[in-house]
Amino acid sequence: MSANSRLTIAAHALAWIGLYQRQGHEVATSEQIATSANTNPVVIRRLLGELRRAGLVESRRGAGAGWSLARELESITLLDVYEAVEPGPLFAMHRTAPDQECVVGHGIQPALQSIYEGIEETLRHELARVTLENVLRDVLAVPRQPSRYALGGR
Repeated sequence: MSANSRLTIAAHALAWIGLYQRQGHEVATSEQIATSANTNPVVIRRLLGELRRAGLVESRRGAGAGWSLARELESITLLDVYEAVEPGPLFAMHRTAPDQECVVGHGIQPALQSIYEGIEETLRHELARVTLENVLRDVLAVPRQPSRYALGGR
């Protein structure tokens, strides 16, 4: 089973847009963001669509099309991003009811449900403490080697 990277890519996109706007640009394209995230622009557009529905980004069509932040990075938490791109619970129970005649099948869901709820509550609390401004600050603090590319552009 592989880990889900939707939250990471969405946070990457928002931080990239925020930095790009601070450098004086009005909008960023999904192609520019995709280059930085090393993924397909379609993946970025889908995530940005979810972020738009959550009120975190805005899109502009036509000449000068692209994406911009709908809110400042200081007012967007990782919980906001998580809720926009990760609908539903963190952990799921069986898709079909386990065998209720089996001692494990009968007790597994009640045994795990409260544990899962506690983990999800802790996750939400921690994500709510971190803003995208915090993330961008930490991103910019990571030492790097000189590159021939600036902010994902070529």
